[in-house]
Amino acid sequence: MSDLAEEREVILGVDTHLDVHVAALIDVVGRVIATTSVPTTALGYEQLIEWACGFGCLTRAGIEGTGTYGAALTRRVQEHGVQVLEVNRPDRSRRRLRGKNDPTDAENAARADWPAKPMPSRKRSRAWWKQCGP
Repeated sequence: MSDLAEEREVILGVDTHLDVHVAALIDVVGRVIATTSVPTTALGYEQLIEWACGFGCLTRAGIEGTGTYGAALTRRVQEHGVQVLEVNRPDRSRRRLRGKNDPTDAENAARADWPAKPMPSRKRSRAWWKQCGP
């Protein structure tokens, strides 16, 4: 990872599904950095976290369906010390009008309004990558 990537904060957004999660990564000013998709497996979650950290310091993640399809991913991301915001799925009638687009939904999840207090998390394990900040 370059020095610039280590210093740059990145925010992950995930549109969750039964078999695959679609993710978008943005920087703090809202520019899309990259998108990807991963299988909904433990290995897929680790690949997603490693992928995101390759672009900078992953500090926050907006995830759709944290109680359903995104539950396991949410737990794994929180174990790595990342703040998670549960993002509501887009309104179905609005989605029908503009069409369903998973990368756009993931991007919108990353752009979600962040409250002062993120979701409570379980005890966090030691992350295998360099943590951000002091």
